Amino acid sequence: MKLLAITTSEKPNLWIFGYGSLVWKPDFKYKRSKVGYIDGYSRRFWHGDNFHRGDKDVPGRVVTLVEDQDACTWGVAYEVTDSQLEESLQYLNVREAVLGGYVTKMVEFIPREKYQGSLLALVYIATSDNPIYLGPATSTEIAAQITICRGNTGHNIEYLLRLAEFMRLYCPEVEDDHLFSIEAAALALVI
Repeated sequence: MKLLAITTSEKPNLWIFGYGSLVWKPDFKYKRSKVGYIDGYSRRFWHGDNFHRGDKDVPGRVVTLVEDQDACTWGVAYEVTDSQLEESLQYLNVREAVLGGYVTKMVEFIPREKYQGSLLALVYIATSDNPIYLGPATSTEIAAQITICRGNTGHNIEYLLRLAEFMRLYCPEVEDDHLFSIEAAALALVI
């Protein structure tokens, strides 16, 4: 399935929405980015990671989206165009789908800037039928798991702290109770 949008100049482009590590480490070429949100989803540390932030014996915990009609999730949308498109999608397919277990979906992204129209964006979501999906746990249980895990790209706690830092820097008015309660519990364990 091709996921292309045609702009007025007839050049192919695609917006990709990141709400986890993509907000600070996209690692693919893009034309521009915008901070904003998508409605109808909550960000949750319910997905296992046995490659990037954990291993097969002790999987790390990373975020996914769960449907929640009363919620919104903040992150970054990246515009990829022309020659960036194929290369970016190949990279993300390995990073998010093959190694991460995520599936893709198109969602409406609302930029933070006033008077900007919404955009259609591709997002990666791990579902509960994925074999490495871990599901709900208390903030303390999730934090305890995060503080001991390490994968090929680093410690799991780095993932947690960088995501919390992004939210404080770019979305200071947004209160993400799930994220910040896990951060507080993890910091209490390591300090």
